[in-house]
Amino acid sequence: MRVYLSENAFVDLLLSSAEVYKKECLGFLLGYRLEDRFIVEHAFSFQTADRKPKGVVSLDRSHKKIEPIIKRLDRLQIVGDFHSHTQFGLEKGLPLPSQEDINGMSQNHIYLIVAINNNRKTMIWAENRDGTISGSVDKFFFKIAAYYLTSSAVKKARIHCPFPPNF
Repeated sequence: MRVYLSENAFVDLLLSSAEVYKKECLGFLLGYRLEDRFIVEHAFSFQTADRKPKGVVSLDRSHKKIEPIIKRLDRLQIVGDFHSHTQFGLEKGLPLPSQEDINGMSQNHIYLIVAINNNRKTMIWAENRDGTISGSVDKFFFKIAAYYLTSSAVKKARIHCPFPPNF
């Protein structure tokens, strides 16, 4: 499985994570699914989420307000969600799903985890061998991983994003 991030989605993920840094962000991924890949066009952050340094919860009543709008989009649909894992003291945020993250997954969706940490040195953006993308911007270091649920296990998807190397 592969995930293709558009420039808009990539920027949305970084901004959503950095805006509430030290607390987690959460949002929907909008795009479409093909047989062997997800195309993510936008990442919509929940402004009303209940954020904590080690967790984030969405408010269902807010979803009800936007669902009719999303249903009217011809080409785009909700293909999954994203959230961040942040640095907490000396403990680094990692782009790995917690048991709570796994329990919230459903098949036919993609889940992005944005690890955001304090940056110690400038790192160029790259697609990594482990299927993630990572790099730094200003005082933040980001590493983004994608996961999906099969009938038997959680698996990692490979992320492709043509935008970051020139960022």
